[in-house]
Amino acid sequence: MAEWGGLPDNVPPARTGGDTFCSDPALAEAVWREAGAWAMDGCRTLGELCGQPETIELGFAANEHPPVLMAYDRSGRRVDEAQFHPGWHSLLDLAAWHGLMGRPWVEGTKGAHAARAARFILLAQVEAGVTCPIAMTYSCVPALRLEPELAAVWEPLVTSSEYDPRPVPATEKRGALVGMALTERTGGSDLRRCATVASPVGGERYELSGTKWFVSAPASDAFFVLGRAPGGLSCFFVPRMGDDGRLNGFRPERLKEKLGNRSNATAEVVLDRAVGRLVGEEGRGVRAVMAMIGGTRHDCILASAAVLRLGLVEAIHHTRHRQAFGQRLADLGAMTGVLADLALEYEGAVAGALRLSRAVEEAAAGDAEAAAFRRIAAPVLKYWVCKRAPGHAAEALECLGGAGYLETSRLPRAYREAPLMSIWEGSGNVQALDVLRALTHEPGVVDAFLGELHRARGGNRVLDRAASSLTDQLAAGIPDEAQARAFAGLAARTLCASLLVRFAPVAVSDAFCASRLTPRFSGAYGDLPSGLDTAAIVERALPPSAL
Repeated sequence: MAEWGGLPDNVPPARTGGDTFCSDPALAEAVWREAGAWAMDGCRTLGELCGQPETIELGFAANEHPPVLMAYDRSGRRVDEAQFHPGWHSLLDLAAWHGLMGRPWVEGTKGAHAARAARFILLAQVEAGVTCPIAMTYSCVPALRLEPELAAVWEPLVTSSEYDPRPVPATEKRGALVGMALTERTGGSDLRRCATVASPVGGERYELSGTKWFVSAPASDAFFVLGRAPGGLSCFFVPRMGDDGRLNGFRPERLKEKLGNRSNATAEVVLDRAVGRLVGEEGRGVRAVMAMIGGTRHDCILASAAVLRLGLVEAIHHTRHRQAFGQRLADLGAMTGVLADLALEYEGAVAGALRLSRAVEEAAAGDAEAAAFRRIAAPVLKYWVCKRAPGHAAEALECLGGAGYLETSRLPRAYREAPLMSIWEGSGNVQALDVLRALTHEPGVVDAFLGELHRARGGNRVLDRAASSLTDQLAAGIPDEAQARAFAGLAARTLCASLLVRFAPVAVSDAFCASRLTPRFSGAYGDLPSGLDTAAIVERALPPSAL
């Protein structure tokens, strides 16, 4: 046994310290490729912070001390606000300072969105709960810009590098968070069933009354809200507080008890004549709010990639420090295969996610081909990456055995978080059907997607066959709804494979194609074909000298 006060023999130490960015070659290479050399220093700085024990403890603290709903303050004044642990505020402050909110929309530096995506993945590994308000605040900028008067007031706040949690009017804020209030008990993803009533009160202002069943980050400073106006389902921008400092008819009734995402408050909210401003036109509310949801769907992909990365490195770290059957657990053939397969999943996910980030930026700059690619790649990747994360988290946890099942490990939080990304911003069926909708109704989508795949033509025979299969399927007609998931999954795997063939080491790209683009693909982790260099894949995933 080890000396008193130390770890017992054969018990791996907690993984802390080091640079979580530089120890991640897949992410570092994607940043260099999709953002540029200028972005590396900022990612390194945050990567070093996210690896420190003090930062990791902030994530534990925020999760272990979830928010509470306070109807009144100590003086008896009605406040209706969620109160958070200081760890939560510290992490959001870190996020704002490092540009994870809306700053990429105004930076003007090529690659700003891809750089921000990498930093998002780094921080989400510390505590994923904070990513919800971050994602919504980042994604709200295109929706704000639909109304220039709103954007003039709120865009400087949501693109600020300051986090300002004070419950004061927007005119007094140094930075702001913006959320969404869309879901109602009877509707879910079917937004057309919205029953909230929006009554005109003059100009572009309306009073909204109704109940929103699932409102995340209810402490945000304002919300995009769907309501039924005289002209049909419409989108409104509703500040939580009026210019006079009084609450604006936005009353959280209770906080939801959730499977995971515990550090983040999610509320059932009553709107009692809340005053909001019309965004876009009456009757076109879903179209208006989709300007924001496109971004939050993207961030679900990033958050799932963070789950993949955390599970992967915790599994590698543990098995490198654990002896079994006379050797390191990581060196046993069966375990090496599992670790390599977990690494391949992350390699594909991070390549696809940052390529999508570049398309977001290029589309915003007016590139029609990038907009078409983004339109199809977002639901394709949202479907696949988010769908694969729960099984990945379970397999990573199993690599740690009983140690991974304990709440002192970082993996139980990741395991509970993983299913959420498939649910938020549209479940698997919603994404798969949206893929078919994009292929059917959006000009240029098919050519943009196939064009991206064909950039890797000739680099791998298995990939070439998969790309040809997709091309033939689309030439024969758009798949029907029953085949939507199968098509979306194959499209996602082929897209990720094409990026790895172009940019990743051959050991990685060959293994990804051989394991995921052939009929033998089972979806189970560790079920790899023979003859792959699994040890090289694992060593790349977490270089032995990294931590």
